[in-house]
Amino acid sequence: MLNQSSPVGFLLLGFSEHPGLERILFVVVLTSYLLTLVGNTLIILLSVLDPRLHSPMYFFLSNLSFLDLCFTTSCVPQMLVNLWGPKKTISFLGCFIQLFIFLSLGTTECILLTVMAFDRYVAVCQPLHYATIIHPRLCLQLAAVAWTIGLVESVIQTPATLHLPFCPHHQVDDFVCEVPALIRLSCGDTTYNEIQMAVASVFILVVPLSLILVSYGAITWAVLRINSARGRRKAFGTCSSHLIVVTLFYSSVIAVYLQPKNPYAQKRGKFFGLFYAVGTPSLNPLIYTLRNKEVKRAFRRLLGKEVEPRQN
Repeated sequence: MLNQSSPVGFLLLGFSEHPGLERILFVVVLTSYLLTLVGNTLIILLSVLDPRLHSPMYFFLSNLSFLDLCFTTSCVPQMLVNLWGPKKTISFLGCFIQLFIFLSLGTTECILLTVMAFDRYVAVCQPLHYATIIHPRLCLQLAAVAWTIGLVESVIQTPATLHLPFCPHHQVDDFVCEVPALIRLSCGDTTYNEIQMAVASVFILVVPLSLILVSYGAITWAVLRINSARGRRKAFGTCSSHLIVVTLFYSSVIAVYLQPKNPYAQKRGKFFGLFYAVGTPSLNPLIYTLRNKEVKRAFRRLLGKEVEPRQN
């Protein structure tokens, strides 16, 4: 896996040329990370402890929350150390582990968001057959497929990226060890790696996003055919949270992995990379809880502030 030019470590530049900005980013990243830990842990606890949330939608949501916890924890501690002090290095092994986890979980999230779109499609377009189609066994299988695809993608791309001959300065122009930044660091031929990243981007970004758009196209068509305005609002309400999460995640990931090769795009890509690594995992719990009455009721029940109605 290691070649003779493998460095002892890398220097993660981030925004080291702007020390004042790094102090601000330290506070922002730390706050976002704490929100991520609290919010996603709460969603997992509610999904497990509240029987009313034992449904496919919340099963997938708890998977997404667990994924976000692991995703941010794989990079934020190192990022906070680099933002706060002058030491901005990461060992080769640390970079390998970070890249492996980052690729695996990022890919898994792309597939999982597609699975959640399929779940919403069946719920809105095939409500009478929902329980028959989206049964517990299928939920487990779909979740397993999402996690497996993420693992396979990382097993293929991580060694190929870190096997590149890197330039002697070992300066990675990013906050974390990511494929685009490491390819730019190489002083050798990166044609194979660029083709590999392009193919992976098509299958992991473009295809899942296309399936999500098709699903929401069918959902929109089905909702517009509902005669009741209240029914339309309820149907859109069940999908709006997921659609917001999809928009935030995919827009930032596409800006990083499908960006043009110029300095402005690379600098902008660092902000988008920071957003999808730190911002979206902290916003996901807020989006799902603030726009979801069932989650808010489950939280009140957990605190003992909602009394169950008595049965006659």
